[in-house]
Amino acid sequence: MSSFAQTPKLILRFIHHPPRLLYALGLGPLIGRLILLLTTTGRKSGLPRVTPLQYEDVDGVICVGAARGLKADWVRNILANPEVTVQVGARRFRGIAEVTNDVPRVADFLALRLQRHPTMVGAMLCSEGISIPPTRAQLEAYAADVALVSIRQEAKTS
Repeated sequence: MSSFAQTPKLILRFIHHPPRLLYALGLGPLIGRLILLLTTTGRKSGLPRVTPLQYEDVDGVICVGAARGLKADWVRNILANPEVTVQVGARRFRGIAEVTNDVPRVADFLALRLQRHPTMVGAMLCSEGISIPPTRAQLEAYAADVALVSIRQEAKTS
């Protein structure tokens, strides 16, 4: 299991506050190139749960990796109810989220992220003991503990 996946929930919650504050201050367009706000419905409480996440737009589909895999609270919320709201910059939309932990698909996503953000993703992979550039076997070994969430915008009805 990756070291990030073992990060205590308290620390992760603390990390989530700055991006949410920046969006609240109207700076979403500035940080929206890298970070979105995902609103899920709490699987136990039924309340809205907002999580800032790094993302990639892959052919019009919003893709997000979950380093904690299927154990991440926001992923578990999606598994219980795939209807989500996404805010990317100033744009807000409703979507349907799909969770997968298919290793080749997650490894492809990691490779894409590394290509688009070599410094940031390279540092993350290095912290996990993965060489840069990683081999496909290294990416797949890391991907075994990661989940991939794909969000498609709901069709607008008239």
